[in-house]
Amino acid sequence: MSKLTDLPKRILIGRALRSDKLGETLLPKRIALPVFASDPLSSVAYAPGEVLLVLSVAGVSAYHLSPWITVAIVVLMFTVVASYRQNVHAYPSGGGDYEVATTNLGPKAGLTVASALLVDYVMTVAVSISSGIENLGSAVPFVIEHKVLCALVVIGLLTLMNLRGVRESGTIFAIPTYAFVGGVCVMIIWGAVRALAFSGHMKAPTADLTVHAEVHGIGGFAMLFLLLRAFSSGCAALTGVEAISNGVPAFRKPKSKNAATTLALMGGLAVVMFIGIITLALYTHVRMAENPATDLLRDGHPVGSGFTQDPVITQVAAAVFGNGSIPFVFLSAVTALVLFLAANTAYNGFPVLGSILAQDRYLPRQLHTRGDRLAFSNGIVLLALFAGLLVYLYGADSNRLLQLYIVGVFVSFTLSQTGMVRHWNRHLATETDPATRRRMIRSRAINTFGAFLTGLVLVIVLLTKFTHGAWVAVLGMALFFLLMTGIRRHYDSISDELAAPVPGQADDDLAVPSRVHAIVLVSKVHKPTLRALSYARLFRSDTLEALSINVDPAETKSLQDDWERHGIDVPLKVLDSPYREITRPIIEYVRAQRRASPRDVISVYIPEYVVGRWYEHLLHNQSALRLKGRLLFTPGVMVTSVPWQLDSSERARKRLKRRHEWSAPGSVRRGQIGPPRKEPRAKEPVAGE
Repeated sequence: MSKLTDLPKRILIGRALRSDKLGETLLPKRIALPVFASDPLSSVAYAPGEVLLVLSVAGVSAYHLSPWITVAIVVLMFTVVASYRQNVHAYPSGGGDYEVATTNLGPKAGLTVASALLVDYVMTVAVSISSGIENLGSAVPFVIEHKVLCALVVIGLLTLMNLRGVRESGTIFAIPTYAFVGGVCVMIIWGAVRALAFSGHMKAPTADLTVHAEVHGIGGFAMLFLLLRAFSSGCAALTGVEAISNGVPAFRKPKSKNAATTLALMGGLAVVMFIGIITLALYTHVRMAENPATDLLRDGHPVGSGFTQDPVITQVAAAVFGNGSIPFVFLSAVTALVLFLAANTAYNGFPVLGSILAQDRYLPRQLHTRGDRLAFSNGIVLLALFAGLLVYLYGADSNRLLQLYIVGVFVSFTLSQTGMVRHWNRHLATETDPATRRRMIRSRAINTFGAFLTGLVLVIVLLTKFTHGAWVAVLGMALFFLLMTGIRRHYDSISDELAAPVPGQADDDLAVPSRVHAIVLVSKVHKPTLRALSYARLFRSDTLEALSINVDPAETKSLQDDWERHGIDVPLKVLDSPYREITRPIIEYVRAQRRASPRDVISVYIPEYVVGRWYEHLLHNQSALRLKGRLLFTPGVMVTSVPWQLDSSERARKRLKRRHEWSAPGSVRRGQIGPPRKEPRAKEPVAGE
């Protein structure tokens, strides 16, 4: 039966990979660029349009301010890229902004950054997929008529490709990403040639329309606020820059150098494309409006609800190449495709960050381990579920979703750069080499300017976008923060409760009961393990051994050290598991023991602890339950659970007791519940009467 259920999984995501094959999944720069930078590269497809949309509130006359906004965004892009190049050299472990903030600003700052990044990764998937659906829908009516369904299907396909592994998904995504970059660059070059060499008159499809200004004669503070809002909308071009700092472990060696080079390439390409598109948009007289049906006028009359407002990049391509031409169709197609693939930045960032947070006990432990294809499968699936829910709730409307965007990424930008300043200050206090100090001072200056600029942008974004929907992102960050704090509190409480006593110190909870032989399964040295060993010793069988599975070499080494430190006189056997499985190696080992001695009875003792709340089950692996289910069907094998009741289970038992204080006749004698109250309430229906 297991083979039948395993077959569809293998068809969809491929054969399982051994842990020692992890090096083969590392990325060269040519693949890492589309994998980690597809989001900021593709954002040039909609970021220029967002600038013009906001400026249209004051009419076409406000478009002449867009070059200044472009310059500000370019300066910001170069600053952020330069700052993150310092990050990847100083912190190459893959923790990215979270590690920088936690190390230098404290756990709460790190958790704030993690919350912001998790929200931003979910938003990246939702916005990119929705925008791609809208671009594709202009050519295929069916897509726009069923855009929520189509968006969910695309999310499912991206999830499936990422479950197959980062190397394979990167190879698939590289071709359309490079095709998009090449198509945009050719469009910019050909547009410049036509404008300068041939004096070609290029007009966008909306060039003959006029924009109805919602506010006339705007000036003073109102104009400043409008400019700031346009700037904050255009800052969507910076989303995803931080993903490379989180993905450094996925690069080939030298990891930091390759990641820094990829960052520089990404920043240069994004800046060139952004400047080129918005310059051609102004030259070809592109017209955009937040409400095109009423605010775009043809001969003084609104164009009406039947009018479809194409994105800026599509209008520029129509002006440069000609509407319907082969280059126009090619660029439109790869633009829609690369917007879908831009979500891959989040599919690589979210699972890695989730794994780090799970290792630090802020998220369920299941997010820390890799799946069959050496990808963080649980994190990939969780991201898809969150993004799918957001797409469904907002109807795959990119304009509504964009208002929720950017807040999270600039929170992480600001705290990360502030943390880097403290990082350099700490190292400068002890560094004496003049050349190294000069390099550190230069890096500190870059990060200081980056922290100031991104902090200023964060304030602008909150002021201009909060009431337009950014409050939802802030709420999401707060919920993630509280959730992760609660999970960490739970794990810390369990860790304290289960901590093994100091060697040589007596503990009443570990009193020896009776005697038998067993294979005692262990994962670490704590109270449940010690109780199971004590229970197994006194059964006085012929042999007794402890058995552990090597999934993480570092954790296995820590277990062996603790075993020796506590002076446990039971031999510890460690089984290698190249595919990171727990159940199968144990089953195979037990069956091999049975085959070697068919007359013997093997008793397997499984230490496990009991929780009292339903949601606590989600925070702990259910491997013991699966293992018991498999062992029960193995002839000649006895399975014994050695439970350790946590405090929450005791409180649950007391609640249950209070709830059933009145009992049916005979229940006390049968040992079902406690004695009845002296003054029982009116009789209630009891199951079985």
